[in-house]
Amino acid sequence: MRKSNRLLGYDYSSAGYYFVTISVKDRQEILGRHVGATVPGRPNMELFELGKNVNSAIEYYIENKLAVIDKYVIMPNHIHLIIVIEPESGDRGRSPLQHIVRNLKSYVTKKAGFSPWQKSFHDHVIRNDIEYKKIWQYIDENPKTWSEDCYNGDLAYTKNQHRNDEVNDVRNSYERHY
Repeated sequence: MRKSNRLLGYDYSSAGYYFVTISVKDRQEILGRHVGATVPGRPNMELFELGKNVNSAIEYYIENKLAVIDKYVIMPNHIHLIIVIEPESGDRGRSPLQHIVRNLKSYVTKKAGFSPWQKSFHDHVIRNDIEYKKIWQYIDENPKTWSEDCYNGDLAYTKNQHRNDEVNDVRNSYERHY
């Protein structure tokens, strides 16, 4: 039986801010690749076709006001987003957050002809302005820290595994405290 990663007792149809991570199956780096900085100190992502489809889907949501997405980044094998659920955006008691993620994944799957996604997604309810600012900054700086990212597949098989564990420990500690 799969362990639920949802906040126990929380009503996901309620208005609020959510930090969402959607991951590719087996951490395959098929959305893009990390490239050198186009602006000094500011690494960039070169999106592959699949990553461009993800970007198109997100931009479509934003332009057509289908969802409020305050911030996002597409990494080689995952996506981070801050999604805002506004009052009255539910669909007969269903979670608007799940609806948004399901539709985004579905669009990309149809364009690709296969499902690149892990089941489900990770979410974190953003509870205050301080937390929002930290998460916004984390998303903004994620390309710069790719070499140390726990999602970076190169780390899983190198001597940097210890650093990867430290990054996970920091993230887990952050999750427990916020």
